[in-house]
Formats: sequence, C-alpha cells, structure tokens
Amino acid sequence: MGKENSLKIVCLDADTLGGDIDLSSYFSEFDFTSYPKTDPSNTIQRLQNADIVITNKVLITKEVIAQTNLKLICVSATGVNNIDLEAAKAANIPVKNVAGYSTASVAQQTFASLLTLRNQVAYYDEYCKRENGWAASPIFVHLNKPIFELEGKSFCVIGLGEIGKKVANIARSFGCVVSYYSTSGLNQNNEFKQVSFDEALKSDIISIHSPLNENTKGLFDEKALSNLKDGATLMNYGRGGIVDETAVAKLIDEREIYFASDVLETEPMKKNHPFLNVKNRHRLLITPHIAWASVEARKRLLNLIVKNIKDFIKG
Repeated sequence: MGKENSLKIVCLDADTLGGDIDLSSYFSEFDFTSYPKTDPSNTIQRLQNADIVITNKVLITKEVIAQTNLKLICVSATGVNNIDLEAAKAANIPVKNVAGYSTASVAQQTFASLLTLRNQVAYYDEYCKRENGWAASPIFVHLNKPIFELEGKSFCVIGLGEIGKKVANIARSFGCVVSYYSTSGLNQNNEFKQVSFDEALKSDIISIHSPLNENTKGLFDEKALSNLKDGATLMNYGRGGIVDETAVAKLIDEREIYFASDVLETEPMKKNHPFLNVKNRHRLLITPHIAWASVEARKRLLNLIVKNIKDFIKG
C-alpha cells in the first residue's frame, strides 16, 4: 500500500492548532494534506478524495457528508457540535473527538489570569518599563493599584468536571476555601463542599468550567451578576454564552468587580464588543480562547488524533 495505508487524511483548519507545530510530522505515515483555513464553500471540494477529515471548527454538515466519501471524522477538540452527528450515524461514519488533553493547560491559564488581575501584574509591569515610572520614583515602592491575596478567600468552581477539579485543588493549595456548584445537579463530590447557585454568587472568586447547555446558557445574567459581592472576581473558562457580556462590561465600570474570560459568545471578538469600551480596564482580562492551547496540550491532542486514526484502521 506504500505508506502504512492508502487512506487520505485532510485537515481543514490547521491554523487553529498553531503554526509552531509541524503537523506533517505527526501524520508522516499517511497521505496527509492540510489547509490553514477552509471557507464553507470549499469544504466539499477539499474533501472529495478524503477518507478521513480532521476539523476543529469547520462544519461537517449533512450536505458535506452526502457529497463526500468520508470513513472517519476526527475533531481536533472535545466538543463535537460542529458535526451533524445524525447524518454521520446514518452514513455509518464514526466521529472521534479528543478529551482530557487540555486539563493542565486550562487550569494554569485560569490562575495566570487570576493572579494577573488580583496582583495587577500588567499595570505594574507597564509602570516599571516607562521612563517616568519606577525609574523616576522618589521612593522604592509604588502602590497605586491594590493587590490582594488568595489565601482565605472563598473560591467557588462552577462545574466540577476534570478541569474544575484541577482548579479546585490548585485553589486549595493557595489556601482558598473551596466549594462547587453542580450545573447539572448530578455531580457529587466528597472532597469539596457543594453549594447552591445563590451561595456560589456570594464567593470572593467564581471560576466557570462548565459546558454550554440548557442548564448554563445565560446562567450569569444581569440579575445573577448584580448579586456578586463588591471586590469579587468572576472568571469564565467554560464557554461563551454562560455570562452576559454586555451586563458584566457595564458592571465592571459601576462596581468593584473583576472579570477574566478566555471565551466569548461570538468568536472571534466582535469589533464593537462592549469589552472594548470598558473604562476600568484594570478590572478586565480577556484572552483569545488560548487556555486549552499550551504547546504540551496541543502535542497531546495531535498524538491522540493519530491514536484515534490508528485504532479506526485496526477496527
């Protein structure tokens, strides 16, 4: 068969995996083609001779499935909402996602953002690097932005899955008093105290690590946000759509509320997004959906995609 087998693999959106990793080295045993991005109008044409597709966000619709000869759909992520699962099942095409590869990466980014906000790292770094900053100071210290300890703070995790548990354990190592709110109501964990949503809103720090579903969509709406305590920090490392972004942008300017998020309801960020007009920017930290994407996590992801393909070949 030449290479390990004659199956043709096409990756539709390689740019979502970063340009610093050579994808071809992972698929050297296969007939592999990758495209940086794929417009929906080009999906069917690019998959005409493909046996296996790898996609992160490009939609594999009923129409795509009907007009191609795919044997396996690989999602380079955990969520499979970009695949028409019913159409794939009807066509007898397995859909393989990858889970658990980004737990350490997301947990680390959660605390990187939390510490950046609560220690005002960006402000103090900028102060030291400007000519009229620390170098022009008459005293050894500059305390224009207050910094706060994590120790002793109440820390509530929203969604105690694998990532949520990792975050809860790290928070406990910082000396936080950790609790969790189960968005499904089904999660029972003896390690940490389970609280109601109303109790969760009273926490000093709230960290969201839940999927977007009927239980979580709009969970942190204007009413819920209004019940946050002064000085509270809210973080969203789950999915956009869980937090009302317009309401939280308004709240940051009205009260001492801090917000960090790696996800937005619409990605990439809208050009007229309310976060771009926040006056109290030192209370806001936004990253472009990078929490999952440490170098190590992306390497694990690719190795697991290769494993999924080889397992499929073996039957």
